[in-house]
Amino acid sequence: MSLADFLKEELVDDTVFTIPIGKGIGISESTAVSWVVMAVIILLCIILGSNLKVDHISKRQAAAEFIVTKLESMVGNIVGEGGKDYVPYLVTVLLYLGFANIIGVFGFKPPTKSLIVTGALAVMSIILVEVSGIRAKGPGGWLHSFIEPTPIVAPFNILDIFTRPLSLCMRLFGNVLGAFVIMEILDHVTKAVIPAVASLYFDFFDGLLQAYVFVCLTGMYIKEATEISES
Repeated sequence: MSLADFLKEELVDDTVFTIPIGKGIGISESTAVSWVVMAVIILLCIILGSNLKVDHISKRQAAAEFIVTKLESMVGNIVGEGGKDYVPYLVTVLLYLGFANIIGVFGFKPPTKSLIVTGALAVMSIILVEVSGIRAKGPGGWLHSFIEPTPIVAPFNILDIFTRPLSLCMRLFGNVLGAFVIMEILDHVTKAVIPAVASLYFDFFDGLLQAYVFVCLTGMYIKEATEISES
């Protein structure tokens, strides 16, 4: 099999099984792997969050509290005081993307190399941004923000609603897909040390970086939406 044919086969989001409801609901590989990622996160939360104490806490509880505190602090600094209600969602997205982007190390195809997954995440995030603006300043104030600072820019502000999720989606999809293709090429051409070393960057560093960038941009959009109402 040629390298081009191999990459085509690897990039296809195949249906792995069908749920026998009606005419059948096909479950794609990206969806199935997403379920695996969510199951892992839920399992870790159950393990780290069980038997919590106020005094004389265990090392497991100390580690869990440290992780939660650091993640909430990091995301909270991005969204600001006005966006603190959305920190739990953003932390959840950060954890999901972090695990999803590095799951290729364990032999799975990253679900974030599917436009369906990244597109859904981007749309969810932008809906949250607009909802945060409506909650912060009311429907009237939210509509008025489209003509600020001058009515001339209204078309551009409206266009922002559509360009932001597109940029979030394509940035995440492009970087994850690019890293996946490069790793597959290296593995196909050189079977020794190079793929293992490159994996440390593409699967771990770059994967975690893209998760942070996605959450950071969403947080900045939320901060912008909530700060406008306070000015």
